[in-house]
Amino acid sequence: MKKTTRSALIIVRRILGYGLLVTFVSLISIAVYVLQSRPNLSLWQEVDLDEEFEENSGVTDFAGYLELEDRLFDQLEREVYQKTPPGDAHSVNRYQKGSLTDPTSMPTNWNRTFQLEQKDPKAGVLLLHGLTDSPYSMRSLAEEFHNAGASVIGLRIPGHGTAPSGLVEMTWQDMAAAVRLAAVHLKKSIGDKPFYVVGYSNGGALTVVYTLESLEDESLPRPDGLVLLSPEIGITKVAALAVWQGRLGHWLGLEKLAWTSILYEYNPYKYNSFAVNAGNLAYRITLEIDRRLERMSKAGELDDFPRMLAFQSVVDATVSAPAVVSRLFDRLPENDHELVLFDINHREIIDHLLAKDPSEDLGKILSDSNRKFTLSIVSNSGEEGEATEAVTIRRRAAGQSTVSIENTDMTWPKEIYSLAHIALPFPGDDPFYGSGDGGKIPTLGNRALRGERGTLLITPADMLRQKWNPFHPWLVKRALELTKLSAPAPAGLSN
Repeated sequence: MKKTTRSALIIVRRILGYGLLVTFVSLISIAVYVLQSRPNLSLWQEVDLDEEFEENSGVTDFAGYLELEDRLFDQLEREVYQKTPPGDAHSVNRYQKGSLTDPTSMPTNWNRTFQLEQKDPKAGVLLLHGLTDSPYSMRSLAEEFHNAGASVIGLRIPGHGTAPSGLVEMTWQDMAAAVRLAAVHLKKSIGDKPFYVVGYSNGGALTVVYTLESLEDESLPRPDGLVLLSPEIGITKVAALAVWQGRLGHWLGLEKLAWTSILYEYNPYKYNSFAVNAGNLAYRITLEIDRRLERMSKAGELDDFPRMLAFQSVVDATVSAPAVVSRLFDRLPENDHELVLFDINHREIIDHLLAKDPSEDLGKILSDSNRKFTLSIVSNSGEEGEATEAVTIRRRAAGQSTVSIENTDMTWPKEIYSLAHIALPFPGDDPFYGSGDGGKIPTLGNRALRGERGTLLITPADMLRQKWNPFHPWLVKRALELTKLSAPAPAGLSN
C-alpha cells in the first residue's frame, strides 16, 4: 500500500512539474510574441557605431576622447543621416535631414560634448547628463556657471547623443571611464582653483561613483563639492530582471527583445526608445554605489566625502526618492550636506486626486533629529487643507529637530501638480522643454494635444509629464552658493 501511495505521489509530482514547465514556456512564448509584434526596428535602432568610446578603446586623455567623438559623429552622418530619406518642413523625425527636430541643422548640436572656458577661471565645473539624454539637459546650468566665472565641460556620456542603438551594449564602466578623462583634463586646466561636479539622474550616479573613486585613488582630482539633480541612487529591481529579455532575444536571434520600448524619435536631444541594457546598466551602477558606500562607511573612509547639495522631486517615476535618503545621505558623515525635496502642489482640488500623498513620509524625515544632513522642503504655504499657491521652505538643520519656515515670492503654477524626474534641470524659458511656444521647434513643455487615445505616436502621458522647473532660478542660486561662485541665495528669490 505504501509503495502504491509513493508511486502515485511521484506521478502527481511529475504531472505538476510538467504542467508548470508547460505553463512557463507558454507564458514566455506569449511574451515573446507580444514583444515581437511591436513596430519594426529602424536604422537608428540597429546601426552599430563602432567609433564610440569604451573603457578599452585605448584612449588615454580627454583630447583623444574628443577626437574619437568627431569620428563617431562623422560615422553617424554616414550610416544614419545619409541613409535616411530627408524630411520636410513639418517632419519631426530627428534622423531626417531638414526636419524640425534635426539637431545637425541647428546652430549648436547640443548632443555633443561642449566646453565653455575662462581665461582666468574661478573654478571648474564638470556636468554629467542623464540616461538616454544628452549634454543639452545641462546647457542652462552650464551657462549659469560659466557666466559666474567657471570653466565648464558638459560631457557627452558614451552611448548618448547619436542613435538609441548606442545603449544596447554600453556598460556603466565605459561611462565612468569617460568621466575620469574629463575630470582629469578639467582639473589640469584650472590648476589650483576649486573643482566641482554636477550630475543629473544617471549623471548623478556617475558623479557619486567618481567621487568614491577619487577618495581611493590619489591620481584622480577630488571634487570640492557636488550638486546632484534627481540622482539615480536606487531604481526598481524590475530593471535587473529585464536583462533576461535581452538575453533571450540574443539567444533566439530576435532583435526586438533588446528593447523595453520602441518609439518614434521626435526628440532632438533625448532617445525616446529605451534599450533593455540601459535599464540594466542603471541598476548595476546603483548596486556598485551601494556596495562601495557600505564598505567605505564601515571602514571609516567617507570622512573626506565633499560637501553635497542634492535636489529631488518627492514623486519620481524614474528613480527612487527614498533611496537618496537611505542609501546615500544617511551613510555620509556630517559635512554640511543638504537634500532639497520639491513637494507636490498641495492645492485643495489636487490633494483629493492624489494616488498617494507623501506628506506623512516627509514629516518623519523632517522631524528626525538623528539625520546628519540638512533637509529643505519646497512646498505650499498654509496649513493642511488650506494650502495656497505661495511657496515656503521648511528647513531642518543637521542634528536638529526644530524646523524653520521661510517665506518666498515663488508660487506654484496653477495647472502643475508636481515636478517630474526630467523637469529639474530645465528653466521655464527653455526653448525646447520650457513653457513657451518654442519658436521654430515646437516646445514639448506645454504641449497637450487633445483627441482620441491610441491615435498619436506620442502618448498623452509623455506630453503631460512636467518638463521644466518653476523653481529653477532658486535651484541655480543654491548651486552657485555651494560652488562659492556667488553670494548666498536669499530664500525669497522670485521665480
